[in-house]
Order: sequence, then C-alpha cells, then structure tokens
Amino acid sequence: MNNETTNAEAGGAPAADSNEKLAELIKAVHHNGLTALKMHFEDVEGQVLNQEIYGPVFVYQVKDQANNGYACGFFLRELVAKFQSGGDPAQWMASFFIELMKTEGGKLLPKPPASEDEAKALIDKVLVPHCINAVREEFAPEQVHAGLDWNEQHGPVLEAGFPEIREGNNVCAIPLHLLYTHLLLNRDPADLLLQGMYKIQEDHA
Repeated sequence: MNNETTNAEAGGAPAADSNEKLAELIKAVHHNGLTALKMHFEDVEGQVLNQEIYGPVFVYQVKDQANNGYACGFFLRELVAKFQSGGDPAQWMASFFIELMKTEGGKLLPKPPASEDEAKALIDKVLVPHCINAVREEFAPEQVHAGLDWNEQHGPVLEAGFPEIREGNNVCAIPLHLLYTHLLLNRDPADLLLQGMYKIQEDHA
C-alpha cells in the first residue's frame, strides 16, 4: 500500500489516470470475453481475479446441456492480443472449453494447494511429468530433451529442446510458476512448451 500511495502522490493525476485506464481496459476485456463465449455457449459467467505475479486473470465458466460447469482462466495480455489480432478470438476461447468438456460431469478450477508441501507435490507428481510426457509424445520418435533447470532471472524453469540442433537456440525454458498458474486455471501447461519447441523447429527449418 505504501508504494501505491507514494506513486500517486509523486505522480498526482497521471497515476490516477493510469489506474482509471486499466480499470476501463479490464472492464472492456471482461465484457468482450463474455460476448465472445456467448457466440458458442448459452450459459456463460465470468469474473476477474487479481493474480499476484501476472495481474488480472479472467475466469469464465460455461455450462453444457446437462448443466455441468466448466471453468478456464485467461491472462489480460493474451486476451488483449487476441482481440486485437484480427483473428477469431471467440473460436480460440471456445476451444479451451470444448477440450474441457471431454471430461464428463464438469470441470471447475482446481482447488489451490493449501500448503507448500501440497504445491510441491502437485508440481513434482503432476505438472512436471505431464509436461515432459507431452513433449516426448508430440515429437516422437525425434529425440528431445526435457527437464528442470534454474534460471537466474526466473528461478526454476522447465526446459525442453532438441539435442540434434547444434547451431543457434535449441532450447525453450518456461518458468515453473507460469506453468503452475496455467494448471490452476484449467489450461494445459504443456502447450507453452510445445509452442516454444515448434518455434525452434520453424527457426531451423
């Protein structure tokens, strides 16, 4: 709180302006997300949560014909990028729920771990094995490297790459806390690694 007060006092009106613009942006993005999903689903609800590291997170819930709820979260930056891209953001957002609906009976956001030990168990026993297996399956029979590493700037990262590529960048690394956040938002964390690896392949094509 102290920092916010100091910034507001030092900056005066511009700081208030900035907060107001952010609030307007969040409101507009939240509305656009609801509108986009209502093109594909009848029953749609949404709320905005503030994530400590990544800022505003937009959590939407849709229901299937049997009234089962499915929830998924999106980051402010990615939604703004999608809405401004000129593509089909409604189709992109809906695709996550269509995938979730393969789980019968609904799939709401998982309950966050209640302790550090629970969080560590979720990372070690669910998150990391899932991501490593997904990378190996996606690029089989090609040889791939996947495992944990440490980055001075981001801390623990999950790294994946192609040992056979000798020149230039052959590895992508995603911070573990970002993968963990995706998992808690009902997003497949492995997608981030797969996108990075396809980018490496494109760069070396």
